[in-house]
Amino acid sequence: MAVMEISVIPLGTKTPSVSKHVADALEILKKEKDIKYELTSMGTIVEGGLDKLLDLAKKMHEAVFDKEILRVVTIIKIDDRRDKPLSMEGKIKSIQDREGETR
Repeated sequence: MAVMEISVIPLGTKTPSVSKHVADALEILKKEKDIKYELTSMGTIVEGGLDKLLDLAKKMHEAVFDKEILRVVTIIKIDDRRDKPLSMEGKIKSIQDREGETR
């Protein structure tokens, strides 16, 4: 299992708002099976198999193109761990567990 952060950024929009285009990319996520995701203010965190996540990134990137949007920049970060299971919740819990140690 891998965790990916993805930000799909349309360029050349008529207004500063890009939420309509981000919603188009999010629709791709809603149609996927066996994919867990969390929308954040600066991107979307997705959990799943590496091959599926890479395919998903391509689909989300393509979903933003339309007659108005002719250029899209997509940024992805992938955390893929092979020594133990990895999950969005596990990453957060690990930090929360260590917070008390540093105080």
